[in-house]
Amino acid sequence: MSLRMLSPAEAAVLLIDHQTGTMSWVGSADRAVMKANALALAKAAKALGMPLVLTSSMEDRIQGPLAKEFEEIAPEEFTGRIRRTGVVNAMDDLDFAAAVAATGRRTLIVAGVTNDVCTVWPTLTALKEGYTVHVVADAGGSTGKLADDIALRQMEAAGAVLTSTNMLLTGLARTWTSPEGQALIPIVGELIPA
Repeated sequence: MSLRMLSPAEAAVLLIDHQTGTMSWVGSADRAVMKANALALAKAAKALGMPLVLTSSMEDRIQGPLAKEFEEIAPEEFTGRIRRTGVVNAMDDLDFAAAVAATGRRTLIVAGVTNDVCTVWPTLTALKEGYTVHVVADAGGSTGKLADDIALRQMEAAGAVLTSTNMLLTGLARTWTSPEGQALIPIVGELIPA
């Protein structure tokens, strides 16, 4: 699949399990950068009017609560987040799958923690269901570098487009003089150098 710039009008953003516990398990990436990138994706979704679906798994257990910053960025989506009860593949959760379908978008921008569990399975399922999936690799991570590499390679081999937060946001902007570009300049400016 060739890389092309996305239109905000055709995509939805899915953020999977950016929880205090799950993020603490990441060893393949700088956790502060990973979290900042996920928050930037949520900000971009809100700024560009893209549907944003948040989900978490077993917040009352070791996975912990969804990062509280999402509540400030997207209060409605935070309140309406899909709280899965242990389902590993978010697309196997009927409420999550329904929320994704309800966006009406066939192009999905996906990031999750961890990439080797929470991102890989819903991505593979979405691809099988005919969605185009852009995986934002640096807005997620895995327990180790090898686990992350294997998950990313598997998703790419299945047809996912791998991207970074900065690449995705600048692609959505297309030109800084557009309304999209103007909305994204402050978000891109906040990104933490890796």
